[in-house]
Amino acid sequence: MKMILLRKFRLLILMVFLVACSMHIMIDLLPKLERHGSGGCSCSHAPSEEPQTWGKQGWNNKHTLRILQDFSNEPSSNVSSHSLEKVPGTGDKTQALRRFEQRGDRRRQFIQDSIATKNMPVKGSRLSALYEHPLYKRALPTLTDEDTLFNVNTDIRFDPKAAEQEWNVEGNLEEFSPTGELTVDSYPNWLRFHIGINRYELYSRHNPVVDALLKDLVTQRITSVAMKSGGTQLKLIMTFHNYGQALFKPMKQTREQETPPDFFYFSDFERHNAEIAAFHLDRILDFRRVPPVAGRVVNMTKEIRDVTRDKKLWRTFFISPANNVCFYGECSYYCSTEHALCGKPDQIEGSLAAFLPDLALAKRKTWRNPWRRSYHKRKKAEWEVDPDYCEEVKQTPPYDSGTRLLDIMDMTIFDFLMGNMDRHHYETFEKFGNETFIIHLDNGRGFGKHSHDEKSILVPLIQCCRVRKSTHLRLQLLAKEEYKLSSLMSESLVRDQLSPILIQPHLEAMDRRLRQVLNVLSECVEKEGYGYVVEDDLSGHRGSDRSMR
Repeated sequence: MKMILLRKFRLLILMVFLVACSMHIMIDLLPKLERHGSGGCSCSHAPSEEPQTWGKQGWNNKHTLRILQDFSNEPSSNVSSHSLEKVPGTGDKTQALRRFEQRGDRRRQFIQDSIATKNMPVKGSRLSALYEHPLYKRALPTLTDEDTLFNVNTDIRFDPKAAEQEWNVEGNLEEFSPTGELTVDSYPNWLRFHIGINRYELYSRHNPVVDALLKDLVTQRITSVAMKSGGTQLKLIMTFHNYGQALFKPMKQTREQETPPDFFYFSDFERHNAEIAAFHLDRILDFRRVPPVAGRVVNMTKEIRDVTRDKKLWRTFFISPANNVCFYGECSYYCSTEHALCGKPDQIEGSLAAFLPDLALAKRKTWRNPWRRSYHKRKKAEWEVDPDYCEEVKQTPPYDSGTRLLDIMDMTIFDFLMGNMDRHHYETFEKFGNETFIIHLDNGRGFGKHSHDEKSILVPLIQCCRVRKSTHLRLQLLAKEEYKLSSLMSESLVRDQLSPILIQPHLEAMDRRLRQVLNVLSECVEKEGYGYVVEDDLSGHRGSDRSMR
C-alpha cells in the first residue's frame, strides 16, 4: 500500500513539473504567437483607441498581470512625457494626431513671429546672416583620398538592387547613370552623410544633405527597434525603411525640470532635448562635430513594441493604472517600473541621432579625456588639485603636437555653454590619425541647470590658456547683439518638430556663460599675451607645435 501511494505521489510531482515547464514555454513564445495571430499585420489597435481591451488584440493579459505583480511592492512614481498634449482615449486617433500637429504648428509660428520682431537689428534671419559672415565661409584645404573617410568608387559596396526594397521611396530611373550604375545623388541621405565625412568635419557648412537627413529622422518608417547595449540609461537603436539607423533617447523629464542641487553629475538623467540642442549649438559654433539630431514623437505601440524583435525589451511593456502604455527596458540605472517611460497614452517624444558609419567600415578610436572627472563621491581628479596639470598634458602625446589640445579647448567651451559635466571620453576616426577633429558624442547631460554655471567645466581653458583664433572670433561675434547666441539658438531650434526645445532661462544662461568664456580668455591674454593664447588657424595652417608651448 505504501509503495502504491509513493508511486502516485511521484507521478503527481512529475505532472506538476511538466505543466510548469509547458507554461514557461508558452510565455516565451508569446511574441511569436502574437505576430502569427495577427497575420503579420502591424495595424493592431493602439491603446488610445481601446486601452482597456489591449489583451484582445494579441497582448496576453496574463503576461501583463505577471509583470505588474512582479513589481507590485515597489513605488510607482513613473516619469512620463508631460509636455505632450493629452490625446483622447477614444475616438479617431488620426484626427487627434492631426489636431496635435496643428497646435504644434501654431506654437512654432508664434515663436517664429516673436523672434522676427524682437531685437532684430539685422534684416531677415539672424541665422542666415550668421552663415553669410566671412568667418563662416572659410574654405577647407584641398581634400585628398587620405582626407576623406570613404572613397565612393572603392569603399561603398552596398547594392540596393540586391535588396528587397528601394533605398528611396521616391526613387526613379533618372537616378541611374547611362551605364546603369547608381549615381551618388541616388544614395539615401544617411549614406551621403557618411560619404561627406572628412578629416576636418562631419559635414560641410551648407550641405543640403544634413537638412534632408534631419527630415528623414522624423518621417522615415521605423522597421525595427532594439536596445543599445552598455550605458547607464535606456537607449534604443531604430532602423528605418531606407536602412538608415539612429539612436533614440526617450523623454525622461519635462523642459522645466532642473537637476536637483544634491545630484551628482553621474547620477543625473539624460535629456532628449539636450541632445537636440547640442547639435544646433555645435553647428552655430561652426564646429560641426555632432552627428545630426532631430526630435520625433513616436508611437510606442506601433513603432516600438510591434516592430521589436528584442524579447527583453518586449517583456517590459505594460499598461499603467492611468491606461498609458509604458516600458522600461534593461540598463544599469533607471530601468525599472518606478522609472518606466510612459506615453500619453502611447505617444512619447525623444531625440533621434543619426548613426555614424559602422565600425567595420570606419574604425574609431576612443580616448580618455585628460580632464575626466573622478566619478566618485569623495575623490577628486588630479586636475582638480594640481593647478599646473595642463603642463603635464602638453608633454603627453597626442597633446604635445598638432591640434588635439585646441580641439579639447573647443570641446570645453561647448560643454560649458550647455553645462555638460559628463565628458569622460571622446572619439576620433582612426583613418585620420591624430590630425583630425574630436567627435562630440553623447550630450544628454547638458542643459540640466540654467540657474547655475559650473565653472569647473572651464578648468582646461583656464589652465592651458589656449584657443583657436577662429573660435575666439566666433565667440566674440556671438556675443554681439545682432548675432546674439540665444536668439540664434531660438531661431535654429524652432525648426525642430518638438519645438520649443529649450525654455528661455536656458537660452539666457548660454549668453551669460559665453561672456564668462570671453572673460577667461581676456584674463589669459593679459597674463600670457595674445600671441601665446590665440593660435592663428586663419592663415593657411591648422595649428602648429607652437600651440603646445
